[in-house]
Amino acid sequence: MSDDRTLIIRRIYERFNARDIDGVLATLADDVAWANGMDGGHVHGHTELRQYWTRQWSLVSPRVDPVSFRQVSDDTIAVDVIQTVFDLDGKPLAGQAHGLTDKTVQHIFRLIGDKVVRFDIE
Repeated sequence: MSDDRTLIIRRIYERFNARDIDGVLATLADDVAWANGMDGGHVHGHTELRQYWTRQWSLVSPRVDPVSFRQVSDDTIAVDVIQTVFDLDGKPLAGQAHGLTDKTVQHIFRLIGDKVVRFDIE
């Protein structure tokens, strides 16, 4: 697996957790397809993704930390992450009922060159 691609993906998580939308968008293709974890389906492109995250962060405060990376194919990397969702006051959601607190999930990134073109949640 390319260390450069791992660094790109690590930067995405770092910038996402810092709520730096522009920092994340800099690593994504203009027409990226990004999984919509709240409503299902995908959002497409930088404008829709900015709107999605702005809405998401007005409702909850998620944190996503990568724990392992695995090369799936030449252009695809799977990342196991620990996802924790907080309310807007910084308290973990009463989460077991919501299935959101400290949940391990797998993220799938497809890259072309040094840009993410698709993101999925397994």
